[in-house]
Amino acid sequence: YATSGPRIAVRFFGGWHYPRDLLQRPDWMALAEQQGVPMGGDLPAGDAAAPSFAVWAIRDPQSGNLDRIQIIKGWVDESEKSHEKIFDVAWSGERRIDDAGNLPAVGNTVDATTASYHNSIGAEQLSSVWTDPEFDPAQGALYYARVIEIPTPRWTAYDAKRFGVKMDDNVPMITQERAYTSPIWYTPAG
Repeated sequence: YATSGPRIAVRFFGGWHYPRDLLQRPDWMALAEQQGVPMGGDLPAGDAAAPSFAVWAIRDPQSGNLDRIQIIKGWVDESEKSHEKIFDVAWSGERRIDDAGNLPAVGNTVDATTASYHNSIGAEQLSSVWTDPEFDPAQGALYYARVIEIPTPRWTAYDAKRFGVKMDDNVPMITQERAYTSPIWYTPAG
């Protein structure tokens, strides 16, 4: 997997019979690997209605708390056009997905003038067992996880403070760092 900078730790597995409480078990990683495949693996066709994915992430202790975990599904249709859909599967706070399927922003504690922020929002770790609600066993797909931090000062904010300069209004001063897993590939039988 890769990150945009911080050392966010993330684990991602796909399988066919993951129990909802998998991540509460002390041996969850061993069970996830026994019953499925880790990121970068090929998930063989299974006998369940849809695959489940176990994802766990913990923040870099020297960076921002975590905002959310998303699973991105990609596929190619009959006309060879590629598609992707983003699913929010775990998030911090008491936010709720609205009727349009959107998760509200986590908030923002960044003070760009001092290049500072507070870890008073977000979570130190997030996890979920998620099952694809739109799974088609005849359609090949790939799934990967994206872990997003709360907003933190961008390098431009640190430079502006350090060198005592005012950046143009169009220069971004805030970022949300992230981690991406390798995909898990599903290929239909036959």
